[in-house]
Amino acid sequence: MEDSKIIGLFENRSEEALFETEKKYGSYCFACANNILGNEEDAKETVSDTYLSLWNSIPPKKPESLKAFAAKICRNLALNKLRSEKAEKRGGGETNVIFDEISEFVSGKDNPEISFEKKELAKAIDGFLEELQKEKRKIFILRYWYFESIEKIAERTGKTESSIRNSLFRERKKLKKYLSERGFEI
Repeated sequence: MEDSKIIGLFENRSEEALFETEKKYGSYCFACANNILGNEEDAKETVSDTYLSLWNSIPPKKPESLKAFAAKICRNLALNKLRSEKAEKRGGGETNVIFDEISEFVSGKDNPEISFEKKELAKAIDGFLEELQKEKRKIFILRYWYFESIEKIAERTGKTESSIRNSLFRERKKLKKYLSERGFEI
C-alpha cells in the first residue's frame, strides 16, 4: 500500500493504518532500533512505541515520507531508551563508540535555549552530506544515523573494514572543517 493511503488511514483513525505500517516498515524500524539498542526485546518494544507515536502524531502531522517519519521516531525512541536505561552494556559498546566518534559535533544537552543552533547545525550537516559522493554519504549515514557496525558496513559495501574506518575518519575531519568554516564552534 502506498504511503499516502496509509497516512489517510491514520487520518481517518483506522486501525488498519497500524497493520499496514507494520507490514511495510516493521522490519525496517526493527533493524534501526536493534542497531542502536543491541537487544531484540528492547527493539521490539521500541517499534511498538513507534506505532503508538505515529498514531498520536498523524494527524495533525502529515509526513511526506512515512518511512522517514517512522524511522526518525523509532530512532529517537531507541536513543531515549538507551539513555534512560543505561543500555550501553547490552549494546556491546558499539553505540558508545559511535557517540565518541562524533561527540565533537553533537551536543548531549537538551537545553531549549540552543534549539535554534541545533537546527542550524542540522541544516549544515545536511549540506555537508549533499556534497559527499554517493558511496561516502551512504557509509557515513549507515554509521551515524543507523548505528551500523564497521563490519556490517564493510559487508554491505564490499569494502574492507580498514577502508571503511579510513573513510569515516576522513569524512569526520572534513565535516569538522566544513562546520568550522560556517561558524560553528567545534
